[in-house]
Amino acid sequence: MKAIAIKPGKGEAHLLDINEPAIINSDEIKLKVLEVGICGTDREEVEGGRADAPAGENELIIGHEMFGRVVETGNSVKSAKKDDYGLFMVRRPCGNCYFCNNKRSDLCSTGDYTERGIKENHGFQAEYVVDKEEYFIPVPQGIIDIGVLTEPLSVVVKAVEEALLIQTSRFPGLDQDSWIKGKKALVAGLGPIGLLAAFVLKLRGAGIWGLDIVDESTARPSILKKIGGNYINGKFTKAGDLDFKYGGFDFIFEATGIAELEFQLMDALAINGIYVLTGIPSGKRPVCIMGADLMKNMVLRNQIMLGSVNAGRSHYIDAVDELVKIREHFGSLINELITEKVRFTNFSDALDRHSADEIKAVIEWNSK
Repeated sequence: MKAIAIKPGKGEAHLLDINEPAIINSDEIKLKVLEVGICGTDREEVEGGRADAPAGENELIIGHEMFGRVVETGNSVKSAKKDDYGLFMVRRPCGNCYFCNNKRSDLCSTGDYTERGIKENHGFQAEYVVDKEEYFIPVPQGIIDIGVLTEPLSVVVKAVEEALLIQTSRFPGLDQDSWIKGKKALVAGLGPIGLLAAFVLKLRGAGIWGLDIVDESTARPSILKKIGGNYINGKFTKAGDLDFKYGGFDFIFEATGIAELEFQLMDALAINGIYVLTGIPSGKRPVCIMGADLMKNMVLRNQIMLGSVNAGRSHYIDAVDELVKIREHFGSLINELITEKVRFTNFSDALDRHSADEIKAVIEWNSK
């Protein structure tokens, strides 16, 4: 079968001929891969950035945002049957820390986890994949056209749920829905993660402002406005002026990965607010900040800054439920996040080139 692989550190994405995987153990599931989403991590890998091949190998099959159909199951599998739809989670536990041993490998404390398509474990950009039932997430028939968004949405769901858990622990008598309803939320960076965060926060009753630097007439601001959000063009409104122009934001969801901006956004956080970072900056360029003022504000305003990466099984399951709710509430608008689909034979069209209007590019492997 075919797969898309790279040589870590060099990139050089290419099609690879490998043996089709087979079920060996009774708890395994074999999926025919239908679609695999492309994100910044994939493009970084293709450009020679962070990626690690499995031990003893010099190539890594990439791809982690997958969606597929069950073609075979082991004898002990209970949660899936032939022709069901679903996906496999990305991260695998280290086996040695408390978190990994309690199904929270997203919080691994040793750093010895592996990730399919990223770190020491082959990914999903292939015609077929096999994995254990414990990593399988079922997706209902009604949302198979957007099932490929489950993995990125799981990252959003984790970040939002943990932020709300922290906030409600500070406000006795309020549950998560009560705290967020009516609050002002700023989403910085309107890529796939940021727009999915806007959908999730809007469903919970927050007022949404989205910050980016693209023209207001382009796809990303247009989707934001269709869900009732307000667009802020960062070319004309600097991060340091947000508090002055819009007042403080109770919830800031950062999805830019720009270190300088990440610090600047702290000025826009309201009293008792929470700021969640999901973007991962790169490069070694130093950032100049007014450190004393930032830290003083965090203390005097009782603010919280939270980093979040990856997702646990419960977040994947909640992401599927969230996709169902988004479809029910916003209809086909969520489909507009998938702006480009290319056959795997033309993978370079998605990995090497992307337009200003691209939100989520998807590589197609097989028909549904």
